[in-house]
Amino acid sequence: MRLLLDTQAFLWFVLNDSRISTTANELISDPQNDVFLSPASFWELAIKISIGKYRIPGDFREFMEHQFQQNDFEVLPIVIAHAAVVATLPFHHRDPFDRLLIAQTISEELSIVSADTVIDLYPVTRLW
Repeated sequence: MRLLLDTQAFLWFVLNDSRISTTANELISDPQNDVFLSPASFWELAIKISIGKYRIPGDFREFMEHQFQQNDFEVLPIVIAHAAVVATLPFHHRDPFDRLLIAQTISEELSIVSADTVIDLYPVTRLW
């Protein structure tokens, strides 16, 4: 299975947060699944850390690089085709980061791992 993690799912998984569902935890941990993270999530995390909404242990860059290496995550680059899908999405979701993740999920035919039920209004498979 090919999975795109939303920012919260990524953070809850790597920080062992109890808010992550058992299903999501198992899907992300399964070595047979390809697990992707978007640069949109790096950006969102960096912003939210800088304003004090999220906290991570240590340096941002070292933390992110360690998580990718330890968990065998892959970067899903943002390409023009993803932005083109964003331009066609209905406004069920106003968050620009989530809209891009939804567009990437659609474009790349992935499943998205997210607790956000608003995502269900789009033509994607949300797993949680």
